Amino acid sequence: MKLDHFNIREFDSPDKPGSGGLMQPSTLTLLDDARGIAGVPFKITSGYRTRRHNQDVGGVEDSAHRNGYAVDIHVPDSRTRWKILDALIKVGFNRIGIADTFIHVDNDPTKPENVIWTY
Repeated sequence: MKLDHFNIREFDSPDKPGSGGLMQPSTLTLLDDARGIAGVPFKITSGYRTRRHNQDVGGVEDSAHRNGYAVDIHVPDSRTRWKILDALIKVGFNRIGIADTFIHVDNDPTKPENVIWTY
């Protein structure tokens, strides 16, 4: 899959090189489109997660990261948070978690839609 704004390795679980290739194409396409709209870099702090890495970071058992449907994006400030969030919604993401330093976004079809939560 060709991405305009990302290298697939950015989505690797730290304990499994090459695992970024396990990300869902639908998730990657939406992210790539959102990055183009936002006009700011998206620093991926968590993409695909192995079971072990998910446990190490305190992820929930059925984390969308485990199936390649989720990423966490670093946000350095409020203005960048707005640009990223706006772009994610414009491309169709509808599962978003907002923290002080990152935005979680996923399109896991097994989870409820149209939700936003905070950490």
